[in-house]
Amino acid sequence: MPKPTQTLGMNETAGAVIDVPCAECKRTTKHKILASADFEGQDYYDAGGVEYQVHHQIIQCQGCETISFRLASTNSEDFEHIDDGNIEYVEAVTLYPSRNEGRTPVKDTHLLPATVQRIYEETIKALNNEQPVLAGIGIRALVETICKDKKAAGSDLASKINALVTMGVLTADGATILHKIRTLGNVAAHEVKPHKAAQLFLALDVCEHLLQGVYVLPHYAGQIFN
Repeated sequence: MPKPTQTLGMNETAGAVIDVPCAECKRTTKHKILASADFEGQDYYDAGGVEYQVHHQIIQCQGCETISFRLASTNSEDFEHIDDGNIEYVEAVTLYPSRNEGRTPVKDTHLLPATVQRIYEETIKALNNEQPVLAGIGIRALVETICKDKKAAGSDLASKINALVTMGVLTADGATILHKIRTLGNVAAHEVKPHKAAQLFLALDVCEHLLQGVYVLPHYAGQIFN
């Protein structure tokens, strides 16, 4: 059996600008890779060889200028089929410090229905504990619970989301985003597949806007404008 091989290149990814959740900005922002140590190699097993790439990157937010560390890796065994026989390698990313740590619920969660509040808070706990599969399932469950609470008609979640548009609770653009979240949750539940932190952050951001628009803002609008 051949011996494993590994080579190191310095700053091969330096200068690139990527989308990364920022711990200070509390959202996904443009980050520049300031420096990198880039490994590539091949390991051998009984079933054959596995090629891999690992990038150790020092990154800086282009908004608040905070510096952090990003570890990104891919390998020839972990990929997804896109279309027409094309594949896309799945990139595993770890950020230091963790972007999930310390995320707190939006204000006025006491205005949410009890079931909605519970699922929302449990989903945030899953994110903070770096449990991406559970977080993906929780986000889908949150959308489904909102649809149930608003008595959206339909035999499945897709039709219920569309019913929210008809009811005037949701815009058409909002429905498009929720459909993406629904698909994200389906993959997490049925394929037990974790999603990228940036995807989960954006999905939860959308859900929080929905919570504000459906429950919190109407409550205060009723008080202020009688």
